[in-house]
Amino acid sequence: MKAVVLIAPGGVDKLEYRQLEIPEIGAGEVLVKVKAISINPVDVKVRQGKGVYEALKMANPIILGWDISGIVERSNSELFKAGDEVFGMVNFPGHGKAYAEYVAAPAAHLQLKPSNTSFEAAAAATLVALTAWQALVSNAKVQKGQKVLIHAAAGGVGHIAVQLARNLGAEVTGTSSAVNRDFVLSLGADKHIDYKDYNWAGQQKEYDFVLDTVGGNNIDNSIAVTKPGGTIISIPTGLNDDVSSKAKQAGVNGYFILVKSSGEDMSHIANLVEQQALKPFVSQTLSFEQIAKAHTQIETGKTVGKIVITL
Repeated sequence: MKAVVLIAPGGVDKLEYRQLEIPEIGAGEVLVKVKAISINPVDVKVRQGKGVYEALKMANPIILGWDISGIVERSNSELFKAGDEVFGMVNFPGHGKAYAEYVAAPAAHLQLKPSNTSFEAAAAATLVALTAWQALVSNAKVQKGQKVLIHAAAGGVGHIAVQLARNLGAEVTGTSSAVNRDFVLSLGADKHIDYKDYNWAGQQKEYDFVLDTVGGNNIDNSIAVTKPGGTIISIPTGLNDDVSSKAKQAGVNGYFILVKSSGEDMSHIANLVEQQALKPFVSQTLSFEQIAKAHTQIETGKTVGKIVITL
């Protein structure tokens, strides 16, 4: 099978196409013939030697990627049979090995793809949707009528989080640049904030929950507008080590979460996607030979929605 191997941490020149053996599957696993994968900022971080690279560096070969959709070729699980169309985030934060024509995946990390959804859209509704679900539902337990702020609302996690918060009955504000205002509002946001030159310190502390997908100084901006007793969840690794201590000083609950693979959570996402309550936006669809181009685009930090690779 064709696969993309990371030969060393660094630039996109460290991504190398190779012919590898189709992986064997163990107990509880399925072999998926991949139809589409999606590219995330974490892929870029790991390629650069950051994020979970430390945990993968001894693997040979290192195959990046976690988001897949495809067709079950063989099954060692009662959950799926050959021919089933599935999607999910595989083995995160471990070794997903998604940049390949075939992936050996734990069946417990997958869910049946909704029949009314393309493989491309399904691949786009994996890591970002799980992150949004685990932040808003599993951790923050966002309730109807609460005020929610989603940073980088036009991005991968953000554009799903806006839709999910809206579905939960929250009043949603999304931040982005002015050029993406209409897109953010089209997702169901009640209000939009152009983050450039916005006076965060001069605003009311009105939000019950803030999802920070940016990190760094944005933590201070988030704390400035969060109600006492409210919650901030930050997701970028390496940018938010002091989110808890800073938030605590302001009487706010603040913490970092790392998304984890979960077929159970994917079942909720599958239902929402099938009902069209969650609509992943795919801004670019590229071929398997264009993974380097996808990485280069993600590195700009300006990607709207998701980039998907088809096989």
